[in-house]
Amino acid sequence: MTGTQRRLLPFLITVLIFFFLQGCCLFPRGKEYERVTRTMLVTAYDAGQESCGWKRKYWCIGPPVYAYGPHEGKPKKVGITADGTKAKHGTIAADIRRFPFGTKMYVPGYGWGVVHDTGSAIKGDHIDIFFSDRDDALEWGRKYLKVVILRRK
Repeated sequence: MTGTQRRLLPFLITVLIFFFLQGCCLFPRGKEYERVTRTMLVTAYDAGQESCGWKRKYWCIGPPVYAYGPHEGKPKKVGITADGTKAKHGTIAADIRRFPFGTKMYVPGYGWGVVHDTGSAIKGDHIDIFFSDRDDALEWGRKYLKVVILRRK
């Protein structure tokens, strides 16, 4: 063994141990998921007034408030989901009686997402996926797709 090889050996062993431990931490055992594929109605929404049911309190200058429903006229936090997180790509609105907050889903043509939101018209096998741009949400439209759902065992 040459001098360079002797100096590299401890470094390589350290790197291998690091990657071994990193793999154990990144892929914990015991958190197994069951994959379920289900045909679902997939619609799209954005944080705008039409999608989320809010309006300005004093025409166009006031703070946002709920436009209808039991909270009508009360302050509304725009862009905040039902579980309190900020809406972004990957946010899914679903019927939480069937798919609780935190349920992971794969929607073909959209990608992976997590249930963080609800909606008054979202019932049963119907989900709503978030887009930051209204035009993208309108372009998506209504689709029946085979959605992959990851459920904890």
